[in-house]
Amino acid sequence: MQNRLLIDVVRMKPEGEVFEGEADIIGIEESLVHPFGGVRYRLKAQLFGKELLVRGHLEQDFDLVCSRCGKDFDTTVNVEDWTVSVELTGKEEFADITEEVREAVLLELPNYPVCDEACEGVAQAQTAQGDARWGALEGLKIS
Repeated sequence: MQNRLLIDVVRMKPEGEVFEGEADIIGIEESLVHPFGGVRYRLKAQLFGKELLVRGHLEQDFDLVCSRCGKDFDTTVNVEDWTVSVELTGKEEFADITEEVREAVLLELPNYPVCDEACEGVAQAQTAQGDARWGALEGLKIS
C-alpha cells in the first residue's frame, strides 16, 4: 500500500484520468482514534492550464471510542464529492495531494463519536436522599 498520493501531471491525458486505490496516509497518534487499512479513493484528475482539478470519493475505516459509554466500535468515514484544486508552476512532474486527502478524511470524523444512536451511556450512580457526605456543607458560610 502506498503512503503518498501523487498524480503524474506530465503524462496526464487532456481529458483527464481516473485513479483508484488505497493509501496508508492517515497516520494519527490518538488514544481514542485508530485508523485501520488505508484511505480508499476513486478520483478523477484533469488539467486546466496550470491548475490540476481532482474530484472524487474517499473513505477510511476507524476504530473509535464511544463518547457516551466508552466502548470501542468500528465505523467508516465517507467523503462524498471531494474536490481540490492544485496550482502548478509547470516545473513539477507530480502533484502531491496527500495532505489534502488526509485533512478531508480527518475533518469528517465525528467530534463526539457514538456507537449507536440508542446508546444510553454509562449508568449514573444515584445518591440516596439525605446523603451524610453532603452534611458538612450545610454549616458552610460564604462571605
